[in-house]
Amino acid sequence: MDDGRYKKKRLWTVIPPWPIIGAVLILIPVFSFLTLVNIDRQKEQTTRLLVEKGAALIRSFEAGARTGIGLRWGDFQLQKLLIEMAEQPGIDYLIVTDARGTILADGDPLRIGMAYGQDLDLVKIAGSETVAWRRVPNSEGADSFEVYRRFAPTREPGAELPGPFRGEAPREGTAPAAAAGEGEGEGEGDVPPGLVIFVGLDMGPINAAQEEDKLHTIGMALLFLLIGCAGIVLLLFAQGYRAARSSLSRIKAFSDSLVENMPIGLVATDAGGRLSAFNQTAERILKRAAGEVLGKPAETILPGSCRELFRTLAAERRLIEREIDCAVAADRTIPLDVIATTLHEDDGAFVGHVILFRDMTEIRRLEEEIARSRRLASLGSLAAGVAHEIRNPLSSIKGFATWFRERHREDPEDRETADVMIREVDRLNRVITQLLEFARPLTIDRVPMLLSAVIRHALRMVEGDARAKGIVVEADLSSDIGEIPLDADRMTQVFLNLFQNAIASMAAGGVLRVSLGQRDEKTVCVTVADTGIGIPREDLHRVFDPYFTTRPSGTGLGLAIVQKIVEGHGGEVRLESEPGRGTKATVLIRDSAYLK
Repeated sequence: MDDGRYKKKRLWTVIPPWPIIGAVLILIPVFSFLTLVNIDRQKEQTTRLLVEKGAALIRSFEAGARTGIGLRWGDFQLQKLLIEMAEQPGIDYLIVTDARGTILADGDPLRIGMAYGQDLDLVKIAGSETVAWRRVPNSEGADSFEVYRRFAPTREPGAELPGPFRGEAPREGTAPAAAAGEGEGEGEGDVPPGLVIFVGLDMGPINAAQEEDKLHTIGMALLFLLIGCAGIVLLLFAQGYRAARSSLSRIKAFSDSLVENMPIGLVATDAGGRLSAFNQTAERILKRAAGEVLGKPAETILPGSCRELFRTLAAERRLIEREIDCAVAADRTIPLDVIATTLHEDDGAFVGHVILFRDMTEIRRLEEEIARSRRLASLGSLAAGVAHEIRNPLSSIKGFATWFRERHREDPEDRETADVMIREVDRLNRVITQLLEFARPLTIDRVPMLLSAVIRHALRMVEGDARAKGIVVEADLSSDIGEIPLDADRMTQVFLNLFQNAIASMAAGGVLRVSLGQRDEKTVCVTVADTGIGIPREDLHRVFDPYFTTRPSGTGLGLAIVQKIVEGHGGEVRLESEPGRGTKATVLIRDSAYLK
């Protein structure tokens, strides 16, 4: 196989790039959006967890302060509690301020008295239970996540708070005085009521976890993107494969159905000479079942003339077209029109042989029928001229014979001679009349009528002859057959000829059976059967030829005229006979328009 042909075959397996590019362009924004949504959701969850953690620490410190108040703790114990909580892992600082922002308590005692949170509305915060948060930059490391709200260590409005939480100056040795409140001249009564607590949470581990989650989310998004693209590619591959397989299945089903039901016989062999195909027409013609012959050597299955074709193909390697006579049985040979050739792959490799053949029996019969019709047409034209020339002298001969009989009425011998002359002239004139009837173009004047009535009329005309010879007439005429367009006189002539032939074949009695029925929805069938001497097999195919007769007194035109009349009605006549057992004539008339 050359490279160009190989590349053409490879092109069938390549998926066009545009569906893949389109899928990627669709999947990238989808997965990007989902990734951003997932990252934002993680941030929201982290923020919520930190807020809840800060609120829990505030509630814990409030509970500790509340317990200390109940136990009459001093400033030192409360400050120590705050320092210990501020030193817990993940906590950057813990600050309590008043509504002006002055630090009253801090995890770092050195900051007590300083200002903090003055950029916030501390008065509003000190009067609300709502938890708020913000990110506070930290020059020494990661930012702090600050949670703050009102600090209420006691729920009783008039309860006395410890010194640091009442805005008092720290005791000596505890912490330096705050520079922010000194020298301003503001009295204690000027400080707005309420306290605010700030909890700073370390964002370092949180940021690291968020970064790791972000990378993990982006990695998973890329992984899912690749999986999605791969899935689309696989779907395209699967769709292409399924489409190709479906198309191949349809083509195979069509070709198999075509080969199996084609009206031409097909026989194929593989490279090893074994039968690989044998359709229904081949089964019917060769009288072999496909299930019995497939896979077997063609040399042992096919008739000799077909085997000879394979040998010729192997030697000449060309298309063979010829007509052969194929012996399909010991006593049956049929003509076949055969086309045979060899099969090859694209690279020239031998695959096998194939033979197409058609039964020519019917075609040859039609060819013989056409040749016969041509002969009859020529004979008819000749007979018409001859009959016309003979008829005139016959009239003169009959006239003289009649005159001779009247003149010698008293002489019995002469009168008998004249009668013989007259009878022979009449017989010869009858033959000429039949010849003219056969030769001239047939005119059919159809009128819808009951075929059974025509048959009964013809039977009444011959029942005297049948009774004289002791012949029993049996008629089975179906009443289901409606009116059919017929030429009554012509069809009466048909049945009269058939009945007379049947009666003539039974010399010493017998049975004449006449039946009328419906063969199918478009065909009416009339059978005339007798128990006479029958017709020899070698003469059966000649009975419709003009002037062929086996009776000494017959003209040989009766059945030829019968066939011509029936064919003029669009039907056909079939004759079956077995010597010594009788004859059966079948008249088929096809016209369903008038059937019930």
